[in-house]
Amino acid sequence: MNCNVAVMLMHDYLDDELPHDDLAELKLHIDSCESCCTRLEQLERTEALTHSMMDTRVTISPQQSAQLTNRIMSSLPVKRRRIGFASWIRNHPAVSVAAVFALVMFSSFLAMWQQDNDLTVRGGDLAQVIIEGDTVTVPEGAHLKGDLTVENGKANVLGDVEGDVTVISGSLYQASTAHISGEVKQIDQALDWFWYKVTHSISSLAY
Repeated sequence: MNCNVAVMLMHDYLDDELPHDDLAELKLHIDSCESCCTRLEQLERTEALTHSMMDTRVTISPQQSAQLTNRIMSSLPVKRRRIGFASWIRNHPAVSVAAVFALVMFSSFLAMWQQDNDLTVRGGDLAQVIIEGDTVTVPEGAHLKGDLTVENGKANVLGDVEGDVTVISGSLYQASTAHISGEVKQIDQALDWFWYKVTHSISSLAY
């Protein structure tokens, strides 16, 4: 097993979707490859951080909420035309706390987006997929069943994909003879990436 295939299987392992035979092969590879062992530890820490952030609940007393609002408002420059907005903030402290929490989450995901440069391939039917360097190819004549996601790489779709094709921080080439039955999505901006990660994490928790 090469390292690219091992990294691809790690994501299925973290989602509890890896067949028993593949799990045994992955463990053998990780035991003999220090690089992949380190990569799996990093993915597990990232998964744990994501889940803990999704499970976090902010609970503060009315007095603490008022103190937080006052500190925020006192740090803002005094301008007469903003009095109405400041009053609204004071009357809606829960919204202010939620906005601060969302900003913290977005900042954390943005840091992850800037650091994550490794090729990642996910899908329900990858036996026919060819991975060469940072290029993932669905060869002509192949028929993939299910979605295909390529992160930090190039996707060349020459065959058929019965599902969605998502390319994150990469490029997509679709031949004229290829057919994709689902949506084709390319995610390059941090905000799009953030939203994709949030929805993907929620979907993983749901299953």
